[in-house]
Amino acid sequence: MDRKDEHVSLAKAFHKPKENSFDDVRIIHQSLPGSRCQETSIQTTLFGQTLATPFFINAMTGGSEKTGHINQSLAILARETNLMMATGSISAALRDPSVADSFKIARKELPNGLLLANIGAGTTLEEAKRGVDLFQADALQIHLNAPQELVMPEGDRDFTQWLTLIEEIVTHLAVPVIVKEVGFGMTRQTIQQLLNVGVQTIDVAGSGGTSFTQIENARRKKREFAYLNDFGLTTIESLLEANEIPMNFGLIASGGIRNAFDIFKALCLGADAVGVSGVILNHLMVNELEDTIALIKQWQQELHVLYTLVGAKETLDLKKTPLLLSGRNKDWCDARNIDWTKYSLR
Repeated sequence: MDRKDEHVSLAKAFHKPKENSFDDVRIIHQSLPGSRCQETSIQTTLFGQTLATPFFINAMTGGSEKTGHINQSLAILARETNLMMATGSISAALRDPSVADSFKIARKELPNGLLLANIGAGTTLEEAKRGVDLFQADALQIHLNAPQELVMPEGDRDFTQWLTLIEEIVTHLAVPVIVKEVGFGMTRQTIQQLLNVGVQTIDVAGSGGTSFTQIENARRKKREFAYLNDFGLTTIESLLEANEIPMNFGLIASGGIRNAFDIFKALCLGADAVGVSGVILNHLMVNELEDTIALIKQWQQELHVLYTLVGAKETLDLKKTPLLLSGRNKDWCDARNIDWTKYSLR
């Protein structure tokens, strides 16, 4: 089986909505929100672009005939619901032009929408430029996935040039660059390293959803690395880390998003936008495309209600929402010297 097809099959097999760090974030209710649902705007701004909706379809797949059909459906979904979309890693298309159509189909179905191309952190500037041009991308995602590569039987083992290559791309590429994790989260130290080399938009992409160490371990004969299935920082822990950085930058949260309430909580914790992958992919694979379009439209309607619930007229207002952190989130704050009480005193 093609590796990309195998990834999709395993992601579907392992997908089960489960408890995660979002469950330990509570909204502190205010009885007089003073707001009106019809006046709320769920728009947000990211790398200078206005997004009609504060969540988007994050990087998933591509590189085979089967995954090309999935990208086509995802692009139609994005078009019909006015979402930004990221392709899966285009590295395969840069190596083998015969699979490029499995990614190009996204731009064909989404001619006027925002489309992000995705590459690995070991990619050169020249390859990044080729990828952006090939898919007419509005921005470039560079993914960080060291744990996945190390568990992957055929994965990379040398990460010494990653930061240097990222800096070169950020400095010379004509479109905005987003650096994202793939489900292992980020500490404030990692975020600061990226900001120091000029990165302006970061997707902390924590654990809690699809586990690529689990997927890659399932592809190994002996499956030696089961203890890394839940490796990394959660999305909430990563957002808490990001909030400790005294610099302004575009902050994206992804990893473990299950519904509109998770999106809402991530926005309350400082995210400018939220990437959704696994739950959309799974819904699309077990339902009709029309059903998934209806789900996304339902989430958009729910967000208007949730904004009104806390008196927010726009997305930026959500960062003032008082929150109560408990469980592992509070433990993380205590261990990492983060004042968790400031969230409840907003």
